[in-house]
Amino acid sequence: MAANLKKEYQERIVPALMKEFGYSTVMQVPVLKKIVLNQGLGDATQDKKIIDTALAELTAIAGQQAVATLSRKDISNFKVRKKMPIGVSVTLRRERMYEFLERLVRVALPRIRDFKGIESKLDGRGNYTLGIQEQIIFPEINIDSINKINGMNITFVTSANTDEEGYALLKEFGLPFKNIKKS
Repeated sequence: MAANLKKEYQERIVPALMKEFGYSTVMQVPVLKKIVLNQGLGDATQDKKIIDTALAELTAIAGQQAVATLSRKDISNFKVRKKMPIGVSVTLRRERMYEFLERLVRVALPRIRDFKGIESKLDGRGNYTLGIQEQIIFPEINIDSINKINGMNITFVTSANTDEEGYALLKEFGLPFKNIKKS
């Protein structure tokens, strides 16, 4: 399944972007470098089991082992100590990245309630972060075994130099942006 999106990138997306931006060589065409899934779990300071369930869920969603992210310093107001687990993260590259992107676009995003598209605001360097409120939109998650609904951030890192190029690349991959385009 991952080969479908990679093949589509090489056969359809590269020529379309070369024509749109007038690139002289294929090497100038922006490419999707990695997808990072990240969950911040502030409640984990009180309950250690939250990290374990989040690790299992993110590993199931990504198809690759997730790791716990640790705090960098002590913050007494939040009851956080240095090197305490406060989130989970996983970075996808190559085949798994394309496989996840295809599942996200074709299966998960259409399952969001009242879905009208995603925001089209990039970070200024051609990268895009998508915030998801519920992890239950992914079919890998068994809704009956969920005790708390968590959100997550999905960051798409591209080699594009501008937001316009990154937006065009992600749009070609099938991300359902809202029609309004802000620069």
